Amino acid sequence: MIQYFKNVWSGFSSSLVGMHITFKHLFVKKVTIQYPDQRFDLPQNARNRLKLTMSRCNGCNSCVVACPVNCILVETVRVSPDDPHQEVHDNGKPRIMWVTKYEIDFAKCCYCGLCMQACPTDAINHTTEYEYSEYDRNKLYYKFQTLTPEQVTEKERLLAEFKAKDKDKDCKTTAAKADPKPTKPDQAEK
Repeated sequence: MIQYFKNVWSGFSSSLVGMHITFKHLFVKKVTIQYPDQRFDLPQNARNRLKLTMSRCNGCNSCVVACPVNCILVETVRVSPDDPHQEVHDNGKPRIMWVTKYEIDFAKCCYCGLCMQACPTDAINHTTEYEYSEYDRNKLYYKFQTLTPEQVTEKERLLAEFKAKDKDKDCKTTAAKADPKPTKPDQAEK
């Protein structure tokens, strides 16, 4: 019977301690924000959604190599010297590679920032956007393209033609080196 009253007193005293904490916080300024209307200020070094500047991207694939979860896919085409539409990068250097496809799967991305650190041209940066919720998973798959499929096939054709011309020229020079010019017979042998 004594044990019963001890258990009742223990439960009552623990509820009084809990209510004391509740009443203490009841009259203090609220710390909850109303999310859609109010937002937290993000710190300067916050890593959120990635933003790609295609005019800076040189197709070096360093971001693909640095990504620990393989969420980046880059496809490139080498620029032919005969290409009539040669461009220069933002830094003034001539474009060596055309980036035909750059895709990021944000459903896989862990926002580690390694791709941003590996990029030599600063083409990848983090933004302050942190709301990733989507009902459709395909909306988390971003595709960046600067060339249309027709332009890609044209660039590939121009590069193939240049390689064929270069190969023909190399074949002619090696054939010329392999066939020495006939020399005149020695006068002494006659």
